[in-house]
Amino acid sequence: MEGGKPFTTDELFEKIMKSKPYFGKKGGVTFSGGEPLLQSKALIPLFKKLKAEGIHTALDTNGRILNHFAMELMDKYTDLVMLDIKHMTEEGYEYMTGQKNNQTTFTFSKYREDSGKPMWLRYVLIPGITDKPELLEAMGAYFKDYKTIEKLEIQPYHKLGVHKWKALGWEYQLDDARENTKDEIEHVVNVLSPYFKEVIVN
Repeated sequence: MEGGKPFTTDELFEKIMKSKPYFGKKGGVTFSGGEPLLQSKALIPLFKKLKAEGIHTALDTNGRILNHFAMELMDKYTDLVMLDIKHMTEEGYEYMTGQKNNQTTFTFSKYREDSGKPMWLRYVLIPGITDKPELLEAMGAYFKDYKTIEKLEIQPYHKLGVHKWKALGWEYQLDDARENTKDEIEHVVNVLSPYFKEVIVN
């Protein structure tokens, strides 16, 4: 919510247009964050201009915001939503994010499903926290009938960003977590593959 360099819609549009030759046939623009839907109202005119230029648009979101600006942005101008699934239980969600009400994510996913527009799911795999068999089965069972989910992206846990937290003087909540083994990742892929069209590991 704080920091960062402000840009006008026109400034961002010009920067993107300069990069358009590098997009290729499948490329485009992804807005992530932080949480891009906090700025839904400001993103609407930018996405509208991008779509007028034939540029593919994507949102990487945690799904906590679903106001009328976010709905307009997604329904009219967003080609792809990449939705982060933090945890399948309320307790786990609060532990992972510090926020309550994990149901917001599922309300969001249902809204996108009802729109009929493409969505990817993203899931960070943390040993002992998000890789428990009952959580994986719960996620598969919950989303198995969704038609708009094109793929599930498994993101193995790593500690590459820990130093950034410490540099800011913040306590890193997952300091005791370890990275996944190759066998653990393969097992998770095998568990989840029956539920989704495609499961990939980033």
